[in-house]
Amino acid sequence: MRKAGILNRHLAGALAELGHGDGVLVCDAGMPIPDGPRVVDLAFRAGVPSFAEVLDGLLAELVVEGATAAREVREANPAAATLLDGCFPDLLLVSHERLKELSAGARLVVRTGEARPYANVLLRCGVFF
Repeated sequence: MRKAGILNRHLAGALAELGHGDGVLVCDAGMPIPDGPRVVDLAFRAGVPSFAEVLDGLLAELVVEGATAAREVREANPAAATLLDGCFPDLLLVSHERLKELSAGARLVVRTGEARPYANVLLRCGVFF
């Protein structure tokens, strides 16, 4: 048994399969999940686990070279916007509709229990070397 890091076996296994350029959508409980990507659903109850908790855990495990979020997050969810700005200085903002289109190309979707709107980000994996 692992003693640190991501303990969820489905998520840990999915992360180990990612490569350079792969997309990982970290989303709130209400984001429509496209057909195609592997899904690890962590949602337990409204707000559990939170978007911030899951994103923090993923960023401790992944090399991320880019991130895309919906521009609507700025007005509708200032806390998520602040979190994303702190994590990704070069955050790309697109419309929520465009983010949903882009998410269809993700390799992995990690669904949180987040119950605040627009707490979604599409990560682009980098390499450690």
